[in-house]
Amino acid sequence: MSFTLAIHGGAGNITPAIMDKELETQYHHALKDALDNGYTVLRNGGAALDAVVAAIITMEDNPLFNAGRGAVFTKKGINEMDAMLMDGSNLAAGAVAGVRNIKNPIILAREIMLHSGHVFLSGNGASEFALKQGIEMAPDEYFFNRLRYDQWVEIRDSDYYQLDHKEDNLKGAIPNPDYKFGTVGAVACDAQGNVAAGTSTGGMTNKQFGRIGDSPVVGAGTYANNKTCAISCTGHGEFFLRAVVAYDVSCLMEYKGLSVHEACAIVVKDKLVKMGGEGGLIAVDARGNYDFCFNSAGMYRGVRTSQGKEEIAFYG
Repeated sequence: MSFTLAIHGGAGNITPAIMDKELETQYHHALKDALDNGYTVLRNGGAALDAVVAAIITMEDNPLFNAGRGAVFTKKGINEMDAMLMDGSNLAAGAVAGVRNIKNPIILAREIMLHSGHVFLSGNGASEFALKQGIEMAPDEYFFNRLRYDQWVEIRDSDYYQLDHKEDNLKGAIPNPDYKFGTVGAVACDAQGNVAAGTSTGGMTNKQFGRIGDSPVVGAGTYANNKTCAISCTGHGEFFLRAVVAYDVSCLMEYKGLSVHEACAIVVKDKLVKMGGEGGLIAVDARGNYDFCFNSAGMYRGVRTSQGKEEIAFYG
């Protein structure tokens, strides 16, 4: 049986114009490290779920990405993180939103799935559960990133939020020509034909009111089902929530018999575009077929398969 791991580190206006050779090298190494750690699990006969977690931990630990250590700052100048993990073999899921000082939110999502008796925990309750389970914590200084901080300082006295996005038709967003969505995610199909998906994010710069995006919401930013596929999304979360993007791809496969590639194209390049939503997703089905699909200029992405396919790419 073949197996596949695909990852992303965000989508957006990712073009050669905003990247120099040094930054390209840094992102290439970061994505390769995540692929190495996740794929090792699959190669050793491990489960798709564990491969997804291993890949995402690697990206959460890298401040290049808006997740874990690289999470952006909220209106209050703090870091609040969301994450979700889903097992396609049994539709088990664990999700967390609005947590602080959790070193690896994807690990907390796995604990929620396996040991809480619930699917979705948020805020202080999620933090209490994390302490109970012995999840590793980190001080505020661990999450401090000068680039992210300076981005926040520029707009903290305004009512703008920054998705690193040039949005015209949604009140509140501020233009930024270098916009990108730094969410990270992974999807995998293991040698047993089971699929899994995970997503982790720091959300939007200067976000207010405990805002939660699509990443931790079942069927919006993350979904996995052995009957169809595993999906992890990255983009303007408000649109991905409204379009229920990840589940929509799965439904097109389950009820219309479309391939993973066909289903992703309909949702991302037609439905989302008509709504004004920008971003992309990674997908894998239970036969190991994968797809990268995005309607933005680029998406940090990588894949490795047991058939010998390997790719790391940034641009469209």
